[in-house]
Amino acid sequence: MIYLSFDIEEFDMPKEYGFDIPFERQMSISREGLTAILDLLQKHEAKATFFSTVVFAQNASDLIQRLLSEGHELASHTYYHSDFAIEHLRSSKEALESQFGVSIEGLRMPRMLEVSATDVKEAGYLYNSSINPTFLPGRYNKLHVPRYMFREEDLWQIPAGVSPWRIPLFWLSFHNFPLWYYKHLLSRTVGSLGYAALYFHPWEFTDLHQKEFNFPFYVMRNTGDAMIARFDKLLSFAKKKNWKVERYKKLIEKTDD
Repeated sequence: MIYLSFDIEEFDMPKEYGFDIPFERQMSISREGLTAILDLLQKHEAKATFFSTVVFAQNASDLIQRLLSEGHELASHTYYHSDFAIEHLRSSKEALESQFGVSIEGLRMPRMLEVSATDVKEAGYLYNSSINPTFLPGRYNKLHVPRYMFREEDLWQIPAGVSPWRIPLFWLSFHNFPLWYYKHLLSRTVGSLGYAALYFHPWEFTDLHQKEFNFPFYVMRNTGDAMIARFDKLLSFAKKKNWKVERYKKLIEKTDD
């Protein structure tokens, strides 16, 4: 089983590299990528969870309505992508629920920031998926965290997928590993845990080879059309392996059964 998710947000990643782009362009890039994702999921009859900031959802309500109408799950990516306060946990959940008339059960923090399980539970969430249980210099050092889903203070924690050797299966790995090797790691992960939890972003499905972004090569590699083709092959591989591609909340439901 593959549990698939996407972080949908205003595309402010260039700020990490010393550049800023207008908000309208941030939204345009994310909208373009999200449309490509939804088309691919529809083609393969796959489902996914979309962790959205309130800012993105408010400015792309038509796409949020589309993903909901096509059976995907909407979850919270807090209120803004580059600004966070604890009160945003609850306010983002309430804003998404109010605007779209759905129950928001899941949270992912922007950039996988650490957040207290107590705070997340008190804000009304059923699960949190903000942990990458691997070591990535300058970003993560979570080798002590379980690879599998676990309970913490009555909150479900769903770590991002890593192989049995803690090699991450996140978006950067997908862009930079040979596809055969990524498939091998994915197969070993599913074989050891029974599932893999993956996450990506809409902007990966657009061309990131722009001077203004100032991105290093490993971020830009296999983006745009190359990413669309690569992801198409990944979903075809999952189908060939008879792995269902589903929403994160289905993992919770399966565990509760």
